[in-house]
Amino acid sequence: MADSELILLLVSSILALFLIFIFFKRKQRRFNLPPGNMGWPFLGETIGYLRPYSATTIGEFMENHVSRYGKIYKSNLFGEPTIVSADAGLNRFILQNEGKLFECSYPRSIGGILGKWSMLVLVGDMHRDMRTISLNFLSHARLRTHLLREVEKHTLFVLNSWKENSVFSAQDEAKKFTFNLMAKHIMSMDPGKLETENLKREYVTFMKGVVSAPINLPGSAYRKALKSRSTILKYIEQKMKERIIIMEEGRDDMDQDDLLGWVLKHSNLSTEQILDLILSLLFAGHETSSVSIALSIYFLQRRTPRNCQSQEAIKSDGVELGRLQENGITQCVISETLRFGNVVRFLHRKALKDVQYNGYDIPCGWKVLPVIAAVHLDPSLFEHPQHFNPWRWQQLTRGPSSSSSSPISITNNHFMPFGGGSRLCAGSELAKLEMAVFIHHLVLNFQWELAEPDQAYAFPFVDFPKGLPIRVQRQNLI
Repeated sequence: MADSELILLLVSSILALFLIFIFFKRKQRRFNLPPGNMGWPFLGETIGYLRPYSATTIGEFMENHVSRYGKIYKSNLFGEPTIVSADAGLNRFILQNEGKLFECSYPRSIGGILGKWSMLVLVGDMHRDMRTISLNFLSHARLRTHLLREVEKHTLFVLNSWKENSVFSAQDEAKKFTFNLMAKHIMSMDPGKLETENLKREYVTFMKGVVSAPINLPGSAYRKALKSRSTILKYIEQKMKERIIIMEEGRDDMDQDDLLGWVLKHSNLSTEQILDLILSLLFAGHETSSVSIALSIYFLQRRTPRNCQSQEAIKSDGVELGRLQENGITQCVISETLRFGNVVRFLHRKALKDVQYNGYDIPCGWKVLPVIAAVHLDPSLFEHPQHFNPWRWQQLTRGPSSSSSSPISITNNHFMPFGGGSRLCAGSELAKLEMAVFIHHLVLNFQWELAEPDQAYAFPFVDFPKGLPIRVQRQNLI
């Protein structure tokens, strides 16, 4: 090919790319997008958005953006053009229109490590079916008749191991409690047994990869997590095969009344779907609950008059399901921990079609991030949001105040620690039960203090860098 032909081809290609660029720029100008900054090419503003910050704040990055652009702004995050919402109304609108205007849209790396059949990444009918299975297994009757006893048993298993005046990681102890409970709840595995401990070690490696950068290179946390995922799934599959043989032989053991048996009996899911479902529920039931318990330990250890009052009230508060639903002080502590600590800080969604909200356009295909933490820490919705105040929730249960514009009359509508709409967390009642029983027995039997300074940070997953080291003293025998 002659040089002139090459030059002509190059010029034509550049001209075509230029015209395509102009076309998309003109198309974009049709939208009335919120103000904002798209950041660097390719990277956008992701690095700044994910920079660690105190979990009881929304972080300097978002504070600056909200101050500059307002509660709804545009950005480029996770490699995609994004609308970020710190607006309570828009967040609720997004969650209420799940599957109609918006759908779940987590980064591919999450699906790669949790599995394509994980409830976290599934959408549409398949998500609904998986969620229905979980809800049926976690029915109110089962919580009351079976799981309450199991939660209390596993709570005492952990608390009874604490030695007087010893120092240990409260975060690790909370994770031990929730992992043991979920292992028993899902596959009838007993705490302290060799197989349980081996699975726990693999799971710890797996979790480090889930919260790490998705870099699939030798030696990386992500690569190690993928290997641990494979090991965990092989273990679960072996448990499945053993359970199927038992069922086929008519030797169904009533002591193994667990999720694995429930799914095998009451669903038509494939082996791959069951494996991903169990792994995702182990992840969801262990990680968020353990962090929430660690946060409550951290918040309650502060020697303030209000905290002392809360602890005394917890001692006389029952942990029966009925008492929890009446918003006793234990439930108020749970709600305040979830509001102030914000274990789930934001959700990943994308627009299924062009959407208009409050004069702004959200283009089809754009990522949408409803930031739950920003609403929970909004001073226009929660009075003194930077104060840990469980008693605010007892004010809420007394009914709206005389002023319809007061924060007390509207707060409940914007409290969404478990999401909302059709993707409301299926294990929310179990999570609250776990927190209630653990907190009740902790306060009843121990006093504790921080052994060294530590606080919760968002990475963006909430974590205590030092593991929340505490020193405990027993108040009486459990």
